[in-house]
Amino acid sequence: MRRSIHALTLFSVSAVFLVSCLVPKKKFDEQALKARNAEAENSRLKKQVLDQQGVIDKVTGANKDLSAKVEELNRQVIDLKGQVARLEDQVSRQSDSIDVYKATIKTLSGKLNHLTGKVSELGNENDDALKQLSQSKSLLAEQKRKLEQLQALIDAQQKATEALRKKIADALSGFNSSELTVTRRNGKVYISMQESLLFPSGSAVVNPKGKEALSKVAKVLNASKDININIEGHTDSLPIHNKIYADNWALSTARATSIAHVLIDEYEVGPAKLTASGRSEYDPVAPNTTPEGRGKNRRTEIILEPKLDELTDLINGGK
Repeated sequence: MRRSIHALTLFSVSAVFLVSCLVPKKKFDEQALKARNAEAENSRLKKQVLDQQGVIDKVTGANKDLSAKVEELNRQVIDLKGQVARLEDQVSRQSDSIDVYKATIKTLSGKLNHLTGKVSELGNENDDALKQLSQSKSLLAEQKRKLEQLQALIDAQQKATEALRKKIADALSGFNSSELTVTRRNGKVYISMQESLLFPSGSAVVNPKGKEALSKVAKVLNASKDININIEGHTDSLPIHNKIYADNWALSTARATSIAHVLIDEYEVGPAKLTASGRSEYDPVAPNTTPEGRGKNRRTEIILEPKLDELTDLINGGK
């Protein structure tokens, strides 16, 4: 079989060779030209195919990019639809809230109108209150002014009382404390003289040493103006057995009166300044249970108070 094929091949080649030898040369050239032209056309077509394939590849790539962009845009569209749906839901809920707010505003407007009316009423009441406050301030200012005047007068009284106490104490500096004391309390000067300095026991007659003390007191009193003088007699609690005095009331009063007469009759103290009274045993300064205590209680007190008519008028409501 192989030999037959080989023989046949040799025969074909020989035949082609013989034919080619027999074909004229001009005809061979035309065929060669056609072959070249066909080859050139084939090359051109191949080039066009290659160019078109490049274009197709570019278009295919562009399509892929465009598809990706389309997919992204579709995804964004889906997201935007979701956002739109959510916003629509929010708008719906906010619309309900707006209705609630409108109702609330309407209610608050009504309350505001009511409160405005109340404010107007309170404004009128406030005007009345301001008037009352103004009057109260005026009254308070007046009271403050009077209080300042009163304090000034009290300070003046205290200074005057202290000055008077010092004058009396200086005038009586020759007497010891067992015979008399000079003190200041309650805006007054108290000259407390013991019975042993002024009187014999059970008597209302002033002895010489007592008159000496009273003369020194009188000098200060006569040199000082506007002084009220109150003379008080005091006893102890033991009952008196005396034909002249029925009881301690009578003795204490007689002693106060006797001292008043000495000041008026012998030392010319103005009688209009004086007041004499007896306190008996009922204003003790010490217990009456001991001799020492009873001795302190048997005393006569000359109480001096500077006159301050302005103070009295102010306290009584004067200007």
